[in-house]
Amino acid sequence: MKRYDHIVVGGGISGLTLTLLLAMNGKKVLLLEKGSHVGGSLTRFDKKNIPFDTGFHFTAGFSKGGILTDMLQVLGISEQIKPIFLSGPGSGVFVFEKDNLIYDVSSGTENFRLSLHKYFPQETLAIDTYIAKVKKVWQFTPSLDLRKIGVSGQAIDEDYLSLQQVLDSLTTNNHLKGLLSAFCVCYGVSPKETSFANHARIAGGLYESVARLQNGGEAFIQAFKNRFSQFNVEICCNTTISDCTEIENDCVGKFVLTNGETITSGDCTFTIHPQEILKVLPRQYFKKAFLERVAAFETSYGFFCVSGIVENVDPSNFGPSIASLLPSTDLNDLLSPKLKQETALAIIRCVETGKDGKKYCTVNAFGPEFYPHLKQWADSTVGKRPADYYEYKAQRVQRVKERFYTLYPQYQDNFKVLDAASVLTFRDYLFSPEGNAYGIKQKMGQFNLFGKLPLMNIYVAGQSAVLPGIVGAMVSSFIVGRNLIGKDTFSNFIEGALSN
Repeated sequence: MKRYDHIVVGGGISGLTLTLLLAMNGKKVLLLEKGSHVGGSLTRFDKKNIPFDTGFHFTAGFSKGGILTDMLQVLGISEQIKPIFLSGPGSGVFVFEKDNLIYDVSSGTENFRLSLHKYFPQETLAIDTYIAKVKKVWQFTPSLDLRKIGVSGQAIDEDYLSLQQVLDSLTTNNHLKGLLSAFCVCYGVSPKETSFANHARIAGGLYESVARLQNGGEAFIQAFKNRFSQFNVEICCNTTISDCTEIENDCVGKFVLTNGETITSGDCTFTIHPQEILKVLPRQYFKKAFLERVAAFETSYGFFCVSGIVENVDPSNFGPSIASLLPSTDLNDLLSPKLKQETALAIIRCVETGKDGKKYCTVNAFGPEFYPHLKQWADSTVGKRPADYYEYKAQRVQRVKERFYTLYPQYQDNFKVLDAASVLTFRDYLFSPEGNAYGIKQKMGQFNLFGKLPLMNIYVAGQSAVLPGIVGAMVSSFIVGRNLIGKDTFSNFIEGALSN
């Protein structure tokens, strides 16, 4: 019977991060991935030999001294990750379609502040107060500094105030409120549901810098694989845990895998959706209140995505850029499953190199999509869906094209759609419940599933644990890694890596 020091379940960015952290500290690690390859939504796909992003499109954290920059340095993969910063005129645009208003907002927190001053000269006090509150949250969040990670943070007022409450206290200008809450789309929780503190922890990094990656999420996947080859890491795809047995003193003795193998391990960390975790663990070891809390977690929405190319244009004048199209200023309405109007839509332009070596001007357009709206087709699978599903997709693609042409009329005759995907597509390819993009909705006052569970050698990390997105998922793995490796050993490891 094989024995490991650690098992990590889930081969997304959180699982990859934790696996490497443990391996770099001398541990024998087994990484289990339910799909056919590691990477999850980081993985790219090719259409007509042109690469497109699946679920990872851009990130924050690459500024000097930024949390993502530091994490990549500690992991020894920073040289393999090449950020492409979105900066300069037109690189970050917010459009309120109903009012035909376009705001071109500059990158960098100070530039962002001054851009808003320009557009809203009567609201400078509200803008400055908002920015000061965002900075306060960052100051009081130790997990955004690797040298302090794992230290208990001090609760602040902004943890108990919703984003909506803060915005309402600052201004009555709905367009300013819409701009300040627009990044809610990047984590899937409305202004009424999220705390201002959580919003600040995510949006604050995006104000400072937004970057795509050369070779997209595949750059992460390849970098981790290269590092794994230097350590005692075993990857097993198309496999997960089916059962936990020989439980004594609240510790799992053996883990039964879906491939029929039984193994032992000192501990196991799940980096998958919380409700998927509880399908594996014996429920008799958890209190009723705990199970009810996890069952009450709401799954975040997913996206309807359209991927295509613009032909016959000069690649040197094509992006990278992100345009956020907002049908209204009310993000609570736009992010509600009861939405009756059009959803928000993000349009990303960038230049990619195809397998033929040519440069292509690519477009990724994606807007929120709610699983309940597609429930009539929930029992279908990829390639075996009914005709009315494809009619639905065709209608959504057409509307995305119309909105794209309104913003970029110069591309109307040469935009070519190559693919489209619904939340059902993401569900089936990425094994995410309901095709969700951000795990669970992390609402104000909610206690997420994170760290050690009642079974003493079972842990939880991932984007549903601390914060959604790539940075939040990786931070959760660093925190859990600190517990597994040991505080002093971990601190020395971090300090040594950052001082090199």
